[in-house]
Amino acid sequence: MLSVDQNLDPHQPADPAGETEQLTLRIDRDLFRAFQRGVWIIVHETGRPRIEIMNEMVRDFLIKHGC
Repeated sequence: MLSVDQNLDPHQPADPAGETEQLTLRIDRDLFRAFQRGVWIIVHETGRPRIEIMNEMVRDFLIKHGC
């Protein structure tokens, strides 16, 4: 199970505006590790907050599938 918890990064505020929801997905372990690694890499390369990266990933998925 992939549980995307925005509180994993203690250096970023969890949700200052109180406008986010938690998303839980059931995926294979290798996909879970790849997702976490991908988010970590983007955060450390760009300095952007995890929640921003996660929103972008979900938005890209939705656009790709016409949702």
